[in-house]
Amino acid sequence: MKEQLQHWQQAWQRLIAPGAPFEVVESDDGIRHFRNAPAHLVEAVQTGRVFSERPFLLWQDQQLNYGEFYQAADRLTAHLVRTLGVRPGKRVAIAMRNRPEWLVAFIAAVQAGAVPVPLNSWGLRDELLNALEDVEAAVLVCDGARLSLVADALATQNVQALVVDAEAGEGVLSYAELLREPVEPVTLYSPDPDEPALILFTSGTTQRAKAVVSSHRAVSQALYALEFQGAFAGMTSYERIRPLLESGLQPTLLLAVPLFHVSGLHAMFLNALRSGRRMVMMYKWDVDQALELVARERCTQFSGAPVMMQQMLAHPRFASEETRSLIGLGLGGGAASARLLDQLIGLKPDALTGAGYGLTESNGIGAAYAGNQFVARPGSAGWALPIVDIRIGEDPWHALPPGQAGPIWLRAPTLMQGYRNRREETEQALREGWLYTGDVGLVDEDGFLRIIDRIKDLIIRGGENISALEIEHCACSHPAVSEAAAFALPDEQMGECVGLVACLHPEAHLGEAQLRSHLAERLAAYKLPTQLLLRREPLPRNAMGKLVKQEIKQLLQSVPEAR
Repeated sequence: MKEQLQHWQQAWQRLIAPGAPFEVVESDDGIRHFRNAPAHLVEAVQTGRVFSERPFLLWQDQQLNYGEFYQAADRLTAHLVRTLGVRPGKRVAIAMRNRPEWLVAFIAAVQAGAVPVPLNSWGLRDELLNALEDVEAAVLVCDGARLSLVADALATQNVQALVVDAEAGEGVLSYAELLREPVEPVTLYSPDPDEPALILFTSGTTQRAKAVVSSHRAVSQALYALEFQGAFAGMTSYERIRPLLESGLQPTLLLAVPLFHVSGLHAMFLNALRSGRRMVMMYKWDVDQALELVARERCTQFSGAPVMMQQMLAHPRFASEETRSLIGLGLGGGAASARLLDQLIGLKPDALTGAGYGLTESNGIGAAYAGNQFVARPGSAGWALPIVDIRIGEDPWHALPPGQAGPIWLRAPTLMQGYRNRREETEQALREGWLYTGDVGLVDEDGFLRIIDRIKDLIIRGGENISALEIEHCACSHPAVSEAAAFALPDEQMGECVGLVACLHPEAHLGEAQLRSHLAERLAAYKLPTQLLLRREPLPRNAMGKLVKQEIKQLLQSVPEAR
């Protein structure tokens, strides 16, 4: 293992050395950055133009090559400026399920100098209206389903709507009709790197989501960091990408996660656009359809939340020739259980499998690893990327030694500028250039980051810290359990106790006593659940596949016999 680590470290240093493609330099404030990264997001998204004739996108029965995609984006850019009067710095909200117009609207907003604001397409009326109000949107590009939720309130907020799949109406323009109208081209905007480039909303489930504002510099550095990780994985795990190179297939990504999330937007869409990959885009997640697309379109890469990957691996078509082209697999949006990792490596031992750690507030950048590193250390989150500092401790200036767990802090040029119109919460999250993540983790002797839990998910029973994630992974290690959620419940004697809700596989037979016995063999007595509920219906999750703990807790508390 020591020799392997040295080999990886040498490859890393070659990539970031002076004069190298991913040269890293340090600013006066001590923060490192990539010297050769694009100066701003407008520059970053132009790279795909060199692939003009190459296939870019398949969605349902629609196909676009790179040239056709940029033609549509340029035309919408001109209409945003000339027809809708969008000026630099104005916010253009995007609210629709995954579809080609989402991608076109995003690039057009960037090129016009506007700040794109992807909204949660799963959100209901109040969430959408709150978001539009928070960012003071000038334009809303949306589908008919989202328009029907907010149409009557747009006039009071002075929002001009552009709908992609419905008729024009009062205060509402038709996207298709607008793009058919002639318009004079405009010069693409050239922003200052420190101007706001993007607003993404946190995936809050129990309170009003916060609007995360990032600069052009931050997003561009984040995209370049993703490209560094791809190059590093290729250098250190060449045997895993060699079959793709020899196949002659165009690298093709199955995009099944929402575009309004940082992983769908940065790691998939924008990363694919800059590298000339093809995307096969799903309107929404469906495992049967996903595997049909993999087989038919010869998809080479799929990344998703652990629950999505779990459904893929459990499907009988996955372990067949139909997924032979699938050589790249990624996990994100949550911690994967040891059982899922074992299944993944077992079913696809030669794949370039990867995972990482990042937040909306860091533009998805933190730690990452793939290929041989992933196989060597499954369950970690990888190494800190070369422009990222990670500290473990109550504050970043008094770091804990390797192997000790504590709050995770990040410092990088990819961090947000702050939460829009939330000064106090920004000051709590950003402290002298460091981001307080709200997660608990440790860094081992070899520099690998391991996530223990969210601080808010820690259960404190009689002064002892219990990781909800540990309880969940232990429950999921039973073959009858498909997913589980653990959380704190009030307890008069101990302050808090453990509550657990476990979902069983459809054909599984498991009683409460059997699951308790399974847990008792693997966990200390103080970590065992006081209240336990077994069910067969899937647990509530948000758009990125993360468990909605508050709703799940209510499920347990509403069942008198749960004990």
